Amino acid sequence: MTGNLKLGQLKIAWARSHMPVLGGIERRFATEHPLAGKRVSAVLHVEAKTCVLALTLQAGGAEVRMAAGNPLSTDDDVVAAVVEAGVPTWARKGESIEEYHAGIRALLEFHPEVIIDDGADLVALAHTTWSDRGPVLGSTEETTTGVTRLRAMERSGALRWPAIVVNDAAMKHLFDNRYGSGQSFLDGLFAATNLLVAGRTCVVAGYGWVGKGIASMLRGVGAEVIVTEVDPIRAIEARLEGFRVRPLLEAASEADLIVTTTGNRGIVRKEHLQVIKDGCLLANMGHFDVEISKPDLAALATHREIVRPNVEEYRFSDGRRVYLLGDGRLLNLATGQGHPVEIMDLSFALQALSVEYLVRHGSELPVRVHPVPAALDRAVAEAAIGPLEIGLDHLTPDQVRYSQSWTEGT
Repeated sequence: MTGNLKLGQLKIAWARSHMPVLGGIERRFATEHPLAGKRVSAVLHVEAKTCVLALTLQAGGAEVRMAAGNPLSTDDDVVAAVVEAGVPTWARKGESIEEYHAGIRALLEFHPEVIIDDGADLVALAHTTWSDRGPVLGSTEETTTGVTRLRAMERSGALRWPAIVVNDAAMKHLFDNRYGSGQSFLDGLFAATNLLVAGRTCVVAGYGWVGKGIASMLRGVGAEVIVTEVDPIRAIEARLEGFRVRPLLEAASEADLIVTTTGNRGIVRKEHLQVIKDGCLLANMGHFDVEISKPDLAALATHREIVRPNVEEYRFSDGRRVYLLGDGRLLNLATGQGHPVEIMDLSFALQALSVEYLVRHGSELPVRVHPVPAALDRAVAEAAIGPLEIGLDHLTPDQVRYSQSWTEGT
């Protein structure tokens, strides 16, 4: 273990002090112990905020294990601290793919009763190698890519337990995917490059919630933003938000930066690289490092070198250069610090409550993909009102009666 224990403890304490919603859940868990004796395996980006979640589950009585959700996103300092706090963790900054998969296998060998996943790698492994590992009450999923995999498993009939898609909850995707991704992408971009964004042409591939957040933030710091889309409704939405919407093949020739946000593979590939603007930066904000085709980059390049930490230059035969940031992995975690603490407070509060829900009700749930129960979504929203210094209006009795009369059709 190479992390600084004291620094890791300070990082976790800082995150915890800015996570009041999850903090309230942790205090309740410490009193009620709703997860007593349950084994929870979590594949997550192992940094300070996720460690606060792990310690919250531990306070609820769970035996918790963690492994890295990405080889570049681990904070070694907080690994040292969370292991010291009693949460065995398989994660190391810059670990090999072999180490990454070994960590996930170790979590499966723990025979978890509840799984927290980020990308569905642990769930997928459990379904392909699972024989008799004991009852799994269910799993939760943090990211869009993982939800896509879970729904494919459900359609094929392969899914073996109920899975709650935390990613799709209102208190997750409206804030984490949009504002969290938007701000943390800029954090990672600035840390990796130290370059000016204002006045540059930036292309955002995909206009889901992550793409919306990034496009908005890029425009906010002075970039000219072009959006690329395959969905006509999202394309119209982007256009009416004031963005140009063009095919990527056309936009690549004028892009100073291309960021992929789709959750699909091969978004930037050979045909785009053949026309891409000299000096273009390539960044990814999808869960896996497949959106920018690294095989196509390698095949076209006559020379490649690391020109600064987390920036690799690929030079083509005609002299054009492109720069791959963070090895094509999630830029906000490969080179930045991940989503803002207050945003992850909301997402991880949903995770903690969803784990509790699975412990209480998992054995009764149908085997399929489930939304976060609306009551949990609303509970997190109501708990966040005070810390965010929001004051709400309230309907008068007459307004309540009026709205009910319309609902009832009278």
